[in-house]
Amino acid sequence: MTKLFWRLWWKLNGWQLNGTFPSNIKKMILLIAPHTSWKDILLGLATRSKLKIYKAKFLGKKELFDGMFGWFFRWLGGVPVDRSGKLGMVEQVADMFNNNEEFKLGLSPEGTRKKVDKLKTGFYFIAKQANVPIIMVGFDFSKKEVILSDLFYPTEDEEADFNKIITFFAPIKGVHPEKGLAHLKNN
Repeated sequence: MTKLFWRLWWKLNGWQLNGTFPSNIKKMILLIAPHTSWKDILLGLATRSKLKIYKAKFLGKKELFDGMFGWFFRWLGGVPVDRSGKLGMVEQVADMFNNNEEFKLGLSPEGTRKKVDKLKTGFYFIAKQANVPIIMVGFDFSKKEVILSDLFYPTEDEEADFNKIITFFAPIKGVHPEKGLAHLKNN
């Protein structure tokens, strides 16, 4: 039922897919940007269905899953993380990759819908520690296009890797383009 709903949503809203998803890869980080609006969540769920990655996960603070809507967040693919535990976020998520045969995790490099001065680095260190590739997924609302990069593994050159990430996302316009990542290209 939900697959049919998202297929209809995709068709009625006129979005296009640019790139190929490597469905044979069982573990990866899907780096999704720019994150400027709640509408990104709807597009993310529609894209997850379109790409047939039904088991893709996202992170949420543990407290979200303790309340009466915890079942809903789990149903959507949410995974609770304990921000007060003895293991840091990177270690907790790297363990999730290491303890599962298949684990695809969607993250926003901004960590917020607000305009940022720099990207968060957690996703990068999770990928390095778990030895998993990253695929960048751009939501371009100006063109109604979801853009997929090629997979890449983080290297020992963190600066070059972040330049690659910013170069990919800089031209992509979110719902609120002024909150996008274009300004980071010049830094």
